[in-house]
Amino acid sequence: MSDDAKMMAEIGARARAAAAELAFASSERKAAALQAAAAAVWARRDEILDANSLDMAYGEEKGLSPAMLDRLMLNEARLRGIVDALRMVAEQRDPVGRILDEWDRPNGLHIQRVATPLGVVGVIYESRPNVTADAGALCLKAGNAVILRGGSESFHSSEA
Repeated sequence: MSDDAKMMAEIGARARAAAAELAFASSERKAAALQAAAAAVWARRDEILDANSLDMAYGEEKGLSPAMLDRLMLNEARLRGIVDALRMVAEQRDPVGRILDEWDRPNGLHIQRVATPLGVVGVIYESRPNVTADAGALCLKAGNAVILRGGSESFHSSEA
């Protein structure tokens, strides 16, 4: 097995273990985690902006179009948007356990279709650092672990 395959197997195993925990996390714990993430992004905004400047320089060297560079660029207003989005997801109703449909069978059996977590979600996306927070937040809210793979141009921003 190659080193890349070993690394991916390890990431997958850790995500599967996290998914088992997240599936049973309370609404309050998930909301608190998302609120803490929002606070951490805002508290570390200087570090995130410094990391983004590395990504912007790399994107320019790589010859990204002005539109792609604009999507890659973070500033304080865009970080505020990320923070606001994290808080909005935290405040949404928890989808886990919601009854989607229910009916009775002629034999008296009562059936319910209930929203449950998927488990592990993989998200591959272009170099838009805000997607790191958005996808992570939505997966957490739905009780799923997530493996995120953003474009190489946003590596530093997404990591920060």
